[in-house]
Amino acid sequence: MQFRTPVHIEALERPIDHRRKGLLLGSCFAEHIGQRMQQAKLPVTVNPFGILFNPASIASTLIRLQSAEAFTEADLLPSGDLWVSLSHHGCFSSPDKAKTLERINRSVDLGAEALEGADYLILTLGTAWVYEYTATGEVAANCHKLPARAFRRRRMEAEEIVSGLEKALGPYLNNNKQVIVTVSPVRHAGDGLVENQLSKATLIVAAARMTERHPDVVYFTAYEILMDELRDYRFYQPDMMHPSDVAIRYIWERFSETALSQQARELAERIVKL
Repeated sequence: MQFRTPVHIEALERPIDHRRKGLLLGSCFAEHIGQRMQQAKLPVTVNPFGILFNPASIASTLIRLQSAEAFTEADLLPSGDLWVSLSHHGCFSSPDKAKTLERINRSVDLGAEALEGADYLILTLGTAWVYEYTATGEVAANCHKLPARAFRRRRMEAEEIVSGLEKALGPYLNNNKQVIVTVSPVRHAGDGLVENQLSKATLIVAAARMTERHPDVVYFTAYEILMDELRDYRFYQPDMMHPSDVAIRYIWERFSETALSQQARELAERIVKL
């Protein structure tokens, strides 16, 4: 008897190996997969601006990295005792304005170099819900505990997501640069469970449209693996929202089977053992 519903995944036509460089952007799930790729000594850069949950922030990060334009003091905001950037994760924040700016611009240099040298991109979409900073209209990658009244919350539409990503990926689409899109299986219960499902459905539709329009864009079924193959709360952390270590390891195994070359898988196993 079959006690689960395996998700069929097509192997990549151009599998990843240790000679090809990659850049990963997106939610904390991108961090998990990226860390495992780094442990296997695959040459990847993961989230130079920190974790990015929504597609608009991923798109704006790509555009910023293409231009390599430095941030200025005008891009920083005070939040309590810290100086913060709406484009960056809180790990870049500090009470010292100059130090915050230095960290941020170092991330621009690192990310720009990684993007220029990348043979492939992995983009992990976490949520379609965005928070727009009302003073500028900018979509915040992180709200940094600023007052809720400073933001307008809304859900992006699928075509809006596609349009933003197409604009950001313009120089790379159909130009022999591989783009792997995933939807994070992490549930955003803070948005509401119904709203989370709407969000995930919107992201999946957007990802499908990207793959239909662009032959260099492929979809990896991280979300579907957790929802269908691992349909049990034992594969979640105690918060019942994030995948457990076992679930992440299983998804990594499925990713390795379908995205890495045979030689890269064998070499990765030897490296991890060492």
